[in-house]
Amino acid sequence: MAQSAQHTVGDITLNYRIEGSGSIPLVCIHGVGSRLEAWENVVSQLKDDFVILTFDLRGHGRSSRVRGRYEIDDFVNETLALADKAGFAQFHLAGFSLGGMVAQRLALTHQDRLRKLVLLSTVAGRTPEERERVLERLDALRNGKPAQHHDASLSRWLTEAFQQANPELIERLRKFDSENDQDCYAAAYRVLAETDFGGFLDQIRKPTLIVTGQDDQGSNPRMAEYMHARIPGSRLEILPGLRHSILIEAPALVASLMRDFLQTKDANSHD
Repeated sequence: MAQSAQHTVGDITLNYRIEGSGSIPLVCIHGVGSRLEAWENVVSQLKDDFVILTFDLRGHGRSSRVRGRYEIDDFVNETLALADKAGFAQFHLAGFSLGGMVAQRLALTHQDRLRKLVLLSTVAGRTPEERERVLERLDALRNGKPAQHHDASLSRWLTEAFQQANPELIERLRKFDSENDQDCYAAAYRVLAETDFGGFLDQIRKPTLIVTGQDDQGSNPRMAEYMHARIPGSRLEILPGLRHSILIEAPALVASLMRDFLQTKDANSHD
């Protein structure tokens, strides 16, 4: 197994991992309240074809527990700093949930660094009702405990059948979630809840794959179709029977979709 390392950016120490025997750089960004291990079952199936950078976002995992207000550009700048550390002048970029929003922002501000873009279970173009619901979850997180948030969210993330069939994995996820710092979790969740690049997506000029679960309530198929309609030449995949946490419940399928997309020469590429 690849070993994690540390890199300091300003006053923040970021925990990261580079693995894979391929020559094509790929950066993967996890979701809010998660950590780089969320990608491990996808990475294990892609590492023969790519050299892959995963890392813990600020406030998550073994990266610095930064207090105070987070901004989307904090995540973007730290992603780029780690890509520079890895020697990735240009790279494919995949983001899950909050990581997908960071990926959108990076694609809008540093398009020259990207080859292709993968947006998994990602948000854009929320309706007023959807904005209200995610702000309610932010308020509940601020006023509760991570374990309570985990219990309230588990069935939004994973199907009951998967939960019942994988009790050890579910317990591992619960342990990881219980280790989150509440203030850091809420600071990152505020970025997720209040950020929306829906009105700017037509400016993305990189080949883009958009994937979400058919039964994902937060990053729902309507949003995926919204992104697909606005990002020129994008590809859309709606995964039947899956909810939000497709990295956990369907890593083989996600890896297959990513490999096919990233390795296919795109006639409509704007590189």
